[in-house]
Amino acid sequence: MKIDWVALGSVFGVSLAVVLGLVLLFSGGLRAWSAREVAQERQASTALPTVAAVACLLACVTVVLFGIYLIVAS
Repeated sequence: MKIDWVALGSVFGVSLAVVLGLVLLFSGGLRAWSAREVAQERQASTALPTVAAVACLLACVTVVLFGIYLIVAS
């Protein structure tokens, strides 16, 4: 049995990059959502934090659904 180390390394690298990106998107969404709550308490505008939170969390959902699609479509 021969292991293709280059292919294994590239799969590992892409997986690591996607996971780190997903974690950053999710944490950014949570941070923006908490900024929205703070803005509500101060009676300030909540438009920008709300848009940022929804965009980040929607991007997370999109990545997860695309991953499920890739698994199911195979």
